[in-house]
Amino acid sequence: MNDAHQAMEKKPYLAVFDLDETLIAADSASLWNEFIVEKGLAPESLLVEEKELMEAYAKGNLDMHTYLRTTLKPIVGMDTQTLNQLMTEFLAQKIKPALYEDALSRIAWHKKRGDFILIISATGEHLVKPIAKLLGADDAIAINLEQINGIFTGKTTGTLSYQQGKVVRMKAWLEAQEIEFSGSYGYSDSINDLPMLDAVDRPFAVNPDPALALHAQMKDWTIMDWRHENNILR
Repeated sequence: MNDAHQAMEKKPYLAVFDLDETLIAADSASLWNEFIVEKGLAPESLLVEEKELMEAYAKGNLDMHTYLRTTLKPIVGMDTQTLNQLMTEFLAQKIKPALYEDALSRIAWHKKRGDFILIISATGEHLVKPIAKLLGADDAIAINLEQINGIFTGKTTGTLSYQQGKVVRMKAWLEAQEIEFSGSYGYSDSINDLPMLDAVDRPFAVNPDPALALHAQMKDWTIMDWRHENNILR
């Protein structure tokens, strides 16, 4: 019985983090669009189009397929090697300065406990996975991008990890794991992630938008206030 009890105690918790506006004080796809426009790889009109689409996202009624068709255009025909080279520069210039210090501390807190860190985002995997690696996450779920012979087509595959799609993808991910978790934590800023937060045992609203803040207050969820001071991960 003692051995069984010890085995139960050793089961890690799963800590699920949204990425944009939760771990970083920005939207990673918006930062990427700024970056590739600055590099001359996309027209400035992309930023105008994206701003309009992000306004719909904030209201919780973004058509994700439309958003992806617009924002993935600049990488159509790009090979993975070129993208990886750009990513090194992008992480240094745009992502590191945008990280919440409190987010880094919370990830460190979970790691000290032996928890498993999973980042799940409604952004393309070409951005999410490198950022997740930078943050020391154990794994990441993002929108899957189609590649043919190492070339990005601009199309997506599988269920989009957006709104309820995050729960669908997370459940599929859990079923594929050999790890059994004791429970789960979840962190997000957006009402779009309400399905994900409802699916975890311990939800936290991080710098929540007004709709999520109201919901969190009604449900008596913990609300976390993470400040950004232009910190750079070292």
